[in-house]
Amino acid sequence: MARSKTKSKTSVAIFCIIAIILGFIGGGFGITYATLPYNEELIVGEEVYYSYNENEKVNTVPVVIENGSMSIHFLELGNKYTGDCTYIKVGEDIDILIDCGSKSNSISTIQAYLDNYVTDNTLEYVIITHAHQDHYAGFATTEKVSSIFDLYVCENIIDFARTNQKETAKVYGNYLRELEDEMQAGANHFTALDCWNEEFVEQADGETVQAQKEYLLDEVNEISFQILYQKFYEEDASSENDYSVCVMFSHGDRNFLFTGDLEEDGEESLVENNALSKVELYKAGHHGSKTSSSEALLSVIQPQIVCVCCCAGSSEYTSTKDNQFPTQEFINRVAKYTEAIYVTTLCVDYKNDEFTSFNGNIVVTSTASTFGVNCSNNNTILKDSEWFKENRTWPNEV
Repeated sequence: MARSKTKSKTSVAIFCIIAIILGFIGGGFGITYATLPYNEELIVGEEVYYSYNENEKVNTVPVVIENGSMSIHFLELGNKYTGDCTYIKVGEDIDILIDCGSKSNSISTIQAYLDNYVTDNTLEYVIITHAHQDHYAGFATTEKVSSIFDLYVCENIIDFARTNQKETAKVYGNYLRELEDEMQAGANHFTALDCWNEEFVEQADGETVQAQKEYLLDEVNEISFQILYQKFYEEDASSENDYSVCVMFSHGDRNFLFTGDLEEDGEESLVENNALSKVELYKAGHHGSKTSSSEALLSVIQPQIVCVCCCAGSSEYTSTKDNQFPTQEFINRVAKYTEAIYVTTLCVDYKNDEFTSFNGNIVVTSTASTFGVNCSNNNTILKDSEWFKENRTWPNEV
């Protein structure tokens, strides 16, 4: 039975209404969180304008929800910013969330989507890959804004073993507080290194629970996920991205790889320390940047489908078009293995806050007899899109 949460959905709705009213009152004197620049020292104000309007229809994709099935949902986040949020449904009862970006104002969009599938208000597993706002903002809110930890019962939380963030940093401090509150409410908490070493970890209630490398998710042990090892669980990294938790999901002979924002050095370690196989699905590392999805990794996993969580063509991080997500270098490397590349969101005009769906919410469904992709907006692969034809080229030799 789901335990009681301190911040109800009703209170969230009331807060949204109040925030909107205050926004009108404030007029030109306030600035919304959504339009502030991205950085870890961002001061999160009380004026959070949510990305989802309750009168709008959430664009979901019909999926098979039965024993022996799983679906992997790469979510649009309701704003112009790049970020990660992946929801995984296993059978009728298991709900898993990997990351929750890109900003706190994505939470309402994500909640509206999840509530179509999460029927018991419980996330059995939550995985937070690393301490960058575009991956964990939804867990790192101010005390007056409901985080994912507040909105759902989270039974098991697995996060990064190391970080370069200081506890005094605003967003990271928020995360630590919200995590502690969820642990006090009964959640088990392990780091990726705890899982790899299968450590016995004392929880908030004083009980000692053993972390696991592998978690079985169905009655016949056909569906599971495994925490993979990479050296930056234990070594210092210059980039926060290289602390990313890496996870392999398996459904029978099918494999689905998630590496957060892991970059080239981390990917080489991942290959060296794990018996990786070819994968049906790969969530593109670091949103399709040029510093991830290296040949060292791709040559081993040889993905059939690649999903990119980003706002394509956004100038959020750079004005150099070739380096905007998904980058030309990323496409050049992935093209050797597959044409089946899908992207969540498209930036129309970054300065004017204009964005739209690229493929939209991307859903990969796996059952005993079927496997495929279906998207909420369209199923056009990246190379056939108008944006690609205007901004990228497909390698002549693949």
